[in-house]
Amino acid sequence: MPSPTPDRVLPPPTAPGPLLGWLLDVLRPTNRTRVKQLLRKGQITVNGAPVTRHDHLLCPGDRVAVARVGVAGRQPVAAGGAIVYEDNSVIVTDKPSGLLTVATEAEKIDTAFARLSAHLTDRRAGRPFVVHRLDRDTSGLLLFARTAEIRDQLQANWGSVAKTYLAVVEGVPRPAEGVVDNFLTEGRDLKVRSTAAGGEARQAVSRYRVVKALGRFSLVEVELETGRKHQIRVHLAGLGCPVVGDELYGATTNPADRLGLHAWKLAFDHPRTGKRINLESPLPGALRRLVESAG
Repeated sequence: MPSPTPDRVLPPPTAPGPLLGWLLDVLRPTNRTRVKQLLRKGQITVNGAPVTRHDHLLCPGDRVAVARVGVAGRQPVAAGGAIVYEDNSVIVTDKPSGLLTVATEAEKIDTAFARLSAHLTDRRAGRPFVVHRLDRDTSGLLLFARTAEIRDQLQANWGSVAKTYLAVVEGVPRPAEGVVDNFLTEGRDLKVRSTAAGGEARQAVSRYRVVKALGRFSLVEVELETGRKHQIRVHLAGLGCPVVGDELYGATTNPADRLGLHAWKLAFDHPRTGKRINLESPLPGALRRLVESAG
C-alpha cells in the first residue's frame, strides 16, 4: 500500500454547520466541483475518518483535513469506506453506516463489496471474496479475502476471530456486565426474536460491558461468541436497552441520526502466516459526538 502524504489540516470550525458549505468557504478559491470531488473520493476526513456526505454536521473544534491517500495508511474506497489493512491474502475495510455488505433484491448495485471490487479492478488487483457481513446500518470493520481458498480458510476458523462492537443504547443495562445466551430465530417478517431451542433456532452468545453511563443513554462494549443476524440488537433490546436508532427492536430515540452500532475491533490469525492481526476502527463522528455531549 502506498505511503500516505501529509494531510492538509484545515482551520477548525467555530460554529456547527454542514460540511460542504464550510469547505467551500475555507478552501476558497477552489471551485464547488473540485470540493465535491474531494468528498466523493474520500479525501476529506473529520477527526480522522473519511467523510463523503455533503450534509455531514460539523461541530466546533472538529479536526478537518484533506488527505491525498488516506488517514494513517487508510486508502479511500470509491465514495465511502476505507481500507484499513491489506496484503496479498486479506483486505479489511471500514464500512460506513447505511451501506449494504452485499447485494439484495432491493439493492443490487451500491454495496461495500461492489465498491471494493471496483476499486481493486481499477488497480488491476484481482477481486475480493466476502468472509462475513455487517448489517446495512452498522458501521465498522469488514473482512474480505483475496482468494476463494483464503475465504474458506477464514470461515472454517471463524470461531477464533474476535469481534468487538460498541453500541450506544437507551438506558443502562443491568447488570452492568454479563453474558446473554439464548436462541434466536427469524420470522417471516424478517425480524429476529428470542425463542426456545429446537427447529430452526440457533444459539446466540454475547458478552457485554457498560463502558460509560450517559444519562438517558450508555456506551456498551459487546463481544460476540456467535454471529447471528441482528444478534447484538436483539440481545440489548432484551435487556431493556435497545440500540439508539433501532426502531425495529424498540428504540424510541435516534439522537445520532443513525443506528448506534459500530464494529470496533477485529482480531484474527493471518491465514498464511498465523500471526495475530489486531485492528480497530474509531467510533464514527456522529456517535462520538453523542457520547461526548451526553457524558
